[in-house]
Amino acid sequence: MKIVKNAGNIELHETENFVLAQTLDCGQAFRWKELKEDLWQGVALGKVLKIGAKDGVITLYNTTEEDFYNIWQNYFDLERDYRKILNTLSANDVLKTAGEYAYGIRILRQEPWEALCSFIISQNNNIPRIKGIVERLCENFGVEIEEGVYSFPTAEKIASLSLEDLAVLRSGFRAKYILDAAKKVSGGEIVLDRLRDMPIDDARTELVKIYGVGEKVADCTLLFGLSHIEAFPKDVWIKRAVAKLFDGVLPECATEYAGIAQQYIFHYARMTKLEI
Repeated sequence: MKIVKNAGNIELHETENFVLAQTLDCGQAFRWKELKEDLWQGVALGKVLKIGAKDGVITLYNTTEEDFYNIWQNYFDLERDYRKILNTLSANDVLKTAGEYAYGIRILRQEPWEALCSFIISQNNNIPRIKGIVERLCENFGVEIEEGVYSFPTAEKIASLSLEDLAVLRSGFRAKYILDAAKKVSGGEIVLDRLRDMPIDDARTELVKIYGVGEKVADCTLLFGLSHIEAFPKDVWIKRAVAKLFDGVLPECATEYAGIAQQYIFHYARMTKLEI
């Protein structure tokens, strides 16, 4: 990938393994909106970004070099060699085919608290409703970054609230889970950044101490918020896909990159309308 500064923008050339729609609309993050074809706007890490793709070039608009190298290069996981990962997964024919469908997905390195809270909200929910709850959470309790655009509220802010305060989210049973997570994180009982370097089983054990957090939400947090790319979030749908495609056992070649393989499997099954 070649990085070019051009008139206040940052351009990414030779971006074979970065497709915006695949990355930003695959269910791993909930604050990105497509403004028009191949032009997206999102909020992450307290920043607003407009990003587009045209003629094989991805452009991060109105982005300084400092923000690119300090924030966006890491957020979009641009230093990871996804071609190498695809080659590794291609040892299995089904994963090779899935990778050909989903070659442009990158795992976003999201802020851990936002990932945890967002995937608590995602439980037994659909993406439009998840996005609506997240948007109300930010509008009511976040900080206005620019007109009409708000940051994700901190765990400390949410911990200071009551269930009555959270009623505005219309999040149902999830409100009590959000509040418990905020209190455990803000109070230091769960130190999210420490989980990055823990063995995954130990990190998962810490996360499921939070009321309402099971293995699936924990693994989503580990994968999308804490860079444990070996995490493999399993809902009923993915379990069925693995059963149909791999007789219930993920291929050995996917062990190290199970979370990336999971995204490829999901996208492939969705695009091919796999009956499971």
